[in-house]
Amino acid sequence: MGLKPFLVLSFSMALIVACAPAQTEAFSGSSLPETTAAEAIAPEPKATASEPVSATAKADVIKAGEFVSGEHETSGMARLINDGGQFVLELDASFQTSPMGPDLVVVLHQSDDVIGGTDPPAFPLREGEYVFLAELKSFSGAQRYAIPADVNVENYQSAAIWCRRFNATFGAATLR
Repeated sequence: MGLKPFLVLSFSMALIVACAPAQTEAFSGSSLPETTAAEAIAPEPKATASEPVSATAKADVIKAGEFVSGEHETSGMARLINDGGQFVLELDASFQTSPMGPDLVVVLHQSDDVIGGTDPPAFPLREGEYVFLAELKSFSGAQRYAIPADVNVENYQSAAIWCRRFNATFGAATLR
């Protein structure tokens, strides 16, 4: 086996192991709650109470799209909205992604086909093709992410859930 195929195989295996569910055994007689390694690394993010979750009634929907799975199962809808002059990315109540990745973030991407335009199994993103919005607040449910005023939303065609640590795209939604 040549060096290049070996390196690709090694990287793929490392990524699979890093993002795969982990099992732990509880110590007998321990009073500590049982947790998985993934929970210890990446506890579930919590949405903040200060942000309204669904304000689309007073906001204009600019573009919307449905999530397509990449590295892990991801589903639901994403909407780019203009909420009184502030652009916001909103994930709907049906949004769901895997909790198996550390450092999950929400990004806007220039491509209209993030999953089809990148290589499996990780669907890695290239620097300069996306803009970081925020850390993922929750693995499921409605949530909103403010888009900085200096970001021209016309330059971005998709929203993606991305594992920044391992450069793995969990899922992406083309915004049309």
